[in-house]
Amino acid sequence: MSGHNKWSTIKHKKGAADAKRGKVFTKLIKEITVAAKMGGGDQNANPRLRMAVLAAKAENMPKANIERAVKKGTGELEGVDYEEIVYEGYGPGGAAVIVEVMTDNKNRAVADVRHIFNKNNGNLGANGCVAWMFAKKGIFIVDKKEASEERLMEIAIEAGAEDVKDDGDTFEVTTAPPDFELVKTALEGAAIPFHDAEVTMVPQNMAKVEGKDAEQMIKLMDMLDDCDDVQKVYTNADIPDDMIGAM
Repeated sequence: MSGHNKWSTIKHKKGAADAKRGKVFTKLIKEITVAAKMGGGDQNANPRLRMAVLAAKAENMPKANIERAVKKGTGELEGVDYEEIVYEGYGPGGAAVIVEVMTDNKNRAVADVRHIFNKNNGNLGANGCVAWMFAKKGIFIVDKKEASEERLMEIAIEAGAEDVKDDGDTFEVTTAPPDFELVKTALEGAAIPFHDAEVTMVPQNMAKVEGKDAEQMIKLMDMLDDCDDVQKVYTNADIPDDMIGAM
């Protein structure tokens, strides 16, 4: 399993519970609102908004909710003014953690994030303490049944992808962030379905975390995901597959 995808796998296992608590919709609405505020309400001219709306549709968010979030971002409807903040720190076993926050109350957000780190044997650090361990990349996951490696490489690399890796039952297509939309368009044009398409922070080196540290690392990530102000969490923790499978 690819390092960057470890936590994605864990989140998929708990996704149903998250949806029941309304966490997924809340985070998606925030992202749509901020994306519209930053780049306007036209999806064709605003790639960030386009990706946010696609993610919302993938979670079956009603069209009315999406349109309302866009209008709040563009100012057509009254909305909350969100601030984007990135926190960095270390989890159990020394694994690096990056937390992307979107909040209307910075003091509350930092207090909540610090509490979660402290409660789970982690430490919230200074800006830049772990960011250098990650690279921003576009990622697409393609099931092997959808395309051969040769065809996928031909389409993706020609469109500007950096690499196509064999990851067991899937292929992982990696791009530089500016080429993400070009590769996405090429895959769609070639009728090659993909999932987990996102611009994300990919760890350059993994930190093996086992035993009690791994259990606590999962709790740390879980609590961060459940925090209302937290949008995304990244880690270089290499948690054993059998522990993930036992969840």
